Amino acid sequence: MSSMENKKLRINMLSSSEKVAGQGVSGAYRELVSLLHRDAKDQLIVTENLPVEADVTHFHTIDFPYYLSTFQKKRSGRKVGYVHFLPETLEGSLKIPFFLKGIVKRYVFSFYNRMEHLVVVNPMFIEDLVAAGIPREKITYIPNFVNKEKWHPLPAEQVAQLRKEMELAKDQFVVVGAGQVQKRKGIDDFIRLAEELPEITFIWAGGFSFGGITDGYERYKKIMDNPPKNLIFPGIVSPERMRELYALADLFLLPSYNELFPMTILEAASCEAPIMLRDLDLYKVILEGDYRATSDVSEMREAILEYKENPEALKELKEKSKRISKQYSEERLLGIWLKFYREQAALGKK
Repeated sequence: MSSMENKKLRINMLSSSEKVAGQGVSGAYRELVSLLHRDAKDQLIVTENLPVEADVTHFHTIDFPYYLSTFQKKRSGRKVGYVHFLPETLEGSLKIPFFLKGIVKRYVFSFYNRMEHLVVVNPMFIEDLVAAGIPREKITYIPNFVNKEKWHPLPAEQVAQLRKEMELAKDQFVVVGAGQVQKRKGIDDFIRLAEELPEITFIWAGGFSFGGITDGYERYKKIMDNPPKNLIFPGIVSPERMRELYALADLFLLPSYNELFPMTILEAASCEAPIMLRDLDLYKVILEGDYRATSDVSEMREAILEYKENPEALKELKEKSKRISKQYSEERLLGIWLKFYREQAALGKK
């Protein structure tokens, strides 16, 4: 091993995502930082938000001060950007006024252009970035991963106890969804399913991370304050509580219309909850068919009833979740990140 390889690399992380509770980006960011601190101490020195000299500066969010910092002469090493979203995917989450849309788009791409390399968490982004003029060789796909210590199945007796606490019968069929309450997440379909299937319990964990600027805020607020009897909105919950909800779920349903790389799916899989999703192209790529795909609300309804009547089919779906969990394990992704940082640091020295 050459001395170059023995030397610890300095990786400086820049992120402001943790200022907003219930935002998926911050979960993924914190997981990566913790994993590197815990398992790569002998190879990396990881700092956060400090203007330090580094071999690689890893930009996780696109704040304006970060953008300005890319023009300074500091020795921040190789500039790597983490693409969590593209301007298109922002639109369903926030009400961006029409006149700002062009500006937002220009800024986002200008930020990405300041980077020497980009990591996408979603393989579908690669084509969009290439179309926007970013060279393909500047882009690497590295998926999110899941912390097994945090996200794992619970023992049967604990699940029975949880059901008792929530006044749910042992054989009561429970469908759980999670994410910010917004149109993009398919929350309207989730509500409709609850209305059409009163004999089934539906639980949606999540709230308004972006407050009043969330698309459809008033309407959802009204439903959440007065939902059908079989629909429960616990709001934004702690990870411990979320783990309990995954454990309670006979079926995890995420009816989103578009997704970046939903951590909730990976968490649910890690807790071995069977997974049903809207049939999106992204999932075909990242989950390779290890879930039940449905195209609309009526297919979702049929599938829920089918699984309620057929425990064997549900068991098969649970096995598929275990496969997803392996694919996105910490061990596998740690190796991928270390190799990536080494390559980038070496390129930064050229």
